[in-house]
Amino acid sequence: MASKGGTIRAASGFNASEDAQNLRKAMKGLGTDEDAIINIVAFRNTAQRQEIRTTYKATLGRDLLDDLKSELTGNFEKVILGMMTSTVLYDVQELRKAMKGAGTDEGCLIEILASRSPEELSLIKENYQLQYGNSLEDDIRSDTSFMFQRVLVSLSTGGRDTGNALDDALVQKDAQDLYEAGEKKWGTDEVKFLTILCTRNRNHLLHVFDEYKRISKKDIEQSIKSETSGSFEDALLAIVKCMRNKPAYFAERLYKSMKGLGTDDDTLIRVMVSRAEIDMLDIRANFKKMYGKSLHSFIKGDTSGDYKKVLLILCGGED
Repeated sequence: MASKGGTIRAASGFNASEDAQNLRKAMKGLGTDEDAIINIVAFRNTAQRQEIRTTYKATLGRDLLDDLKSELTGNFEKVILGMMTSTVLYDVQELRKAMKGAGTDEGCLIEILASRSPEELSLIKENYQLQYGNSLEDDIRSDTSFMFQRVLVSLSTGGRDTGNALDDALVQKDAQDLYEAGEKKWGTDEVKFLTILCTRNRNHLLHVFDEYKRISKKDIEQSIKSETSGSFEDALLAIVKCMRNKPAYFAERLYKSMKGLGTDDDTLIRVMVSRAEIDMLDIRANFKKMYGKSLHSFIKGDTSGDYKKVLLILCGGED
């Protein structure tokens, strides 16, 4: 099925200088004109927002992000700053935030590392090192352990085959190896799961999943759930889900961030900001299909204030 793409596109008649001046005006003096900020930031694409940042500094001699930080608070600040950050740097900052400080946000680490392409991961690693003076791998190693650490390190190397090649003999071997590493034996050979799921191309893995079901009479996701546990299980499931249907994986992430008591605002913001220009229309369609309600209606009922306004714009409509 053809991808529908994102909800945010480049604004026509774009004028970076005018936008920079209007943003300054929205923040100058007493109080802040949040609507004016939304009307600029939420209706430009990432490339245009980066141009506004550069022009703001060149024409006003001030740092736009610093000004926004001093004027905004809470979730509204998080979503606006996220949108004003370049795509790669946003991922880099989210990964760092997930590991530094009290506790580890395993969900964030899994989400980014399991869903980004090898090319994207290569840029993330490079920029992480530049930004923090540490390698992403070293930080993952110092903050996680055991098989969860190994799967994250493996994903972060970006070593997945990006081709489309299919070898029937290897498909059968991988499916058999996965079966023998889990369902067929006492205990689990986690390394076998990790090796196959982290390195093979998508087309190959989809055929492996079908062959696995034929051999074991169980879906690969069911086997992962019965053979593994904790964050390692979550990581393997995320890989399978991203291979099968990435927008559906993000739809599930969004649903879980809003259902039940309280909202996981960090996950909600990260997914909405990072996918708005890529596949938000597909995420929206999957959300409706999976949960019987539109993403728009979920956001409307679960958030409030200026933060809600921005998320609804990123969502792009009622469907």
